Amino acid sequence: MTATTRATELIETAALAAAEKLANDIVAYDVSDQLAITDAFLLCSGANDRQVRSIIDEVELKLKQAGAVLVRREGENEGRWVLLDYTDIVVHVQNSAERTFYALERIWKDCPVIPLPEAALAGNTGGGPAASGEAR
Repeated sequence: MTATTRATELIETAALAAAEKLANDIVAYDVSDQLAITDAFLLCSGANDRQVRSIIDEVELKLKQAGAVLVRREGENEGRWVLLDYTDIVVHVQNSAERTFYALERIWKDCPVIPLPEAALAGNTGGGPAASGEAR
């Protein structure tokens, strides 16, 4: 099973929204073979808690405009790791320290990387697939 077309569209929308707020290390994984509850994850980072909130606000706005319905939001009070659940996709926005510590890429490294538009990859600083846009 692979991520649906709708999930891929929402991932691209969320990635572009995150990039507009200068998110770093944006990467998306097709987790549909591993999880029954969602098709794709988007991971990105902000330099600090304020930027994390700014990224979240923009992602929510753009996904709402795309007709996506937010089912659940977690972690907003702390602003260090915010999770947005849209059923088809889940968006994880972490501050850079949390991203390094939890290293979600290690957990999902065997899942296919979803290619993202070049505009969404401009802020990627790492050397992995998020930076190059390549699938593993």
